[in-house]
This record gives sequence, structure tokens and C-alpha cells, in this order.
Amino acid sequence: MTQLTIALSKGRIFEETLPLLAAAGIVPNENPESSRKLIIGTNHDNIQLVIVRASDVPTYVQYGAADFGIAGKDVLIEHGGEGLYQPLDLNIAKCRMMVAVCKGFDYAAASVAGSRLRVATKYPNIAAEHFAKKGVHVDIIKLYGSMELAPLVGLSDAIVDLVSTGGTLKANGLEAVEHIVNISSRLVVNKAALKTKYDVLAPILTAFSEAVVA
Repeated sequence: MTQLTIALSKGRIFEETLPLLAAAGIVPNENPESSRKLIIGTNHDNIQLVIVRASDVPTYVQYGAADFGIAGKDVLIEHGGEGLYQPLDLNIAKCRMMVAVCKGFDYAAASVAGSRLRVATKYPNIAAEHFAKKGVHVDIIKLYGSMELAPLVGLSDAIVDLVSTGGTLKANGLEAVEHIVNISSRLVVNKAALKTKYDVLAPILTAFSEAVVA
């Protein structure tokens, strides 16, 4: 029996993936939010889930440790998508990649071509590409959390981060000033697995696709 491994991350993406898995007839044996297990079985003996950091999903799929997975477009842009087949936008975990600054900061004047900005972000590739297109020189400061703090304490002029409702920005006296790209989660498939395990993968991909349309 052909073994299939699906890479998923905890949190919002996992919760919004559950209906898609159900549409494909796949039900996890445990909830990763309450379980300490990193490998979780399903109602199919040959299908298992591996629970990894969201930023690691493309790597597990690229190197064949997982046959397919679900990752946000932000993670895939940062990763580069090398060695991955991305057949489907699942339209889940939607948000926006934005530039945000402290209220009162004159971003329009500070971001003209030829100017220089300090930008804090966990998405250095996305930030660098965005400002390069504008002709703005940037010093990228890589952070792993609490982006909103950086401009408040003078670490950066601006941040580049995911924005859903904007509530966290508002609560910390920041405002979104520039839209970079809309983000949603994508299905990513290992290219070799798509060939060698096509008979098992194809029905799942079809079920996902039909569920998204529905």
C-alpha cells in the first residue's frame, strides 16, 4: 500500500484545512493542538500527517519527507518554491502583506526613490523585492515575532508583516500604509511524488479542488 505523508502546521491553517481533508475522506486521529505527537495517523492506514512549523512545510515537501502539504503564499515566496508543484490556491487563511508605520510617520516622504529606510520583518525577501521596485534602499532587520514593537522603540522606521484585521496594529499605534500582496494558503506537492504516487494523490487533489470551488 502506497504511503502518503502530508505536512501541515498548527493553528489557523490546520483548522481551515480540516474541511478539505474531510472532503477527501481523511480524518486525523488526534488534534495537533492538544497532542504532543509530531506524526499523527488518520483513518487511513497509509496516510499520515506530520506537524511542522509553517515556514518548514515547503522544505519537507521539496526534499520528499512529505508528499504534499499546505503553506501560505508568504512562506512560498520566501522559500522560492524550488522543487515544488503548486497546483491549487485553497483560498484559506487569507490576509495581506503590508507595510506599516507608527501613526504620524510621513511614509510617503520617507519612501521616495533614492531614500533609505530601516525595515523590520520576518519576510526579508518579500520586503527587499518590494522596496527595490520602488527604488528605495532598505536595511532589513530580521525578526521572528512582535514586529509591531520595532518602530515603537526606534529599531526600525517601518515593518513588513501579515495583516488580517489590523487590530494588533491599531492597538499599538501603528497603521498599514502600503499593500504588497494578498496572501492565502496553497497546496504544494513534491514533483517526484506526483509521478510515482499519482494514483493515490490524484483523487485527493481532485477532492480538494472540488471542495474549494464548492
